[in-house]
Amino acid sequence: MGDQWRVQFDAEVSFANGGGLRTEGFRLDIPGREITDQDLAALLVRHLGLLLVADVRISAKTIIEEPHKGGRGVAAEPRAGRRLVELSQVISDGMTTLPDWPAPRITDWLTREASRERYAPGVEFHVARIDMIANTGTYLDAPAHRWADGPDLTGVPLDRLADLPGVVVRVPAGVRAVDRLMLAPYEVAGRAVLLHTGWDAHFGTERYGAPEAPYLTGDAAQALVDAGAALVGIDSINIDDMSPAAGGERPAHSTLLAAGIPIVEHLSGLAALPPEGFRFTAAPPRIAGMGTFPVRAFATLDA
Repeated sequence: MGDQWRVQFDAEVSFANGGGLRTEGFRLDIPGREITDQDLAALLVRHLGLLLVADVRISAKTIIEEPHKGGRGVAAEPRAGRRLVELSQVISDGMTTLPDWPAPRITDWLTREASRERYAPGVEFHVARIDMIANTGTYLDAPAHRWADGPDLTGVPLDRLADLPGVVVRVPAGVRAVDRLMLAPYEVAGRAVLLHTGWDAHFGTERYGAPEAPYLTGDAAQALVDAGAALVGIDSINIDDMSPAAGGERPAHSTLLAAGIPIVEHLSGLAALPPEGFRFTAAPPRIAGMGTFPVRAFATLDA
């Protein structure tokens, strides 16, 4: 494990609400052979769980090469096996999400150069501006997107957006319509149901909006409502059939959003997820009066 270091010291602690504490010959594990008094003071406060500390005076500090004894002084190892999986498309200036819909424009509102006139010497900031429609990148549909009397983004509860148990439905290549029978083998109650079609491989190209893009049928959407799904997502251009033959009907949107089930479209990277055993999050900002908005969608996997 290499060298391990501890520090022995005296400390006088004073509290903002009055009173104090004194330690003599106290020892703590440290990550290296040196530590400043300021860092040691913070380490002591954390180790003892002290609240409302106003000041810590360190004295008689001695560094000792000695095996660690444990405690909160040294950073713990990361949780074994835990990882996050990105499931969102990147939003960039001029990119295309939906054919013939306006692209986002990302510009400077405050440049670093201009900001220097506002702050002290050596201090600068950058503030960007983005002009976009709400249906940009990977985004979430709230009921108000389809139904005038449905909840907007502020009315969708967090338990429909964050830390949901997830299930991935693998859609075979070449299959367009995800129907009720394709969903039948899956337990979806209370889960984020993510339809993995692989169509995200075409994102940003003309083919992404082609008539043969995969979609969820209205009958399958009703099956998800009846089974109690919490959220439904897809890595295709739309959860409904966008081909001319569909005639502009949107049964999946209509059915799911009428039942208060949020929809996430334009997901990416679902191939990296297992069929189940993960948690899904896709939470938009709380913006009143809007029914759609981009999200940072991701999954959390544990060993």
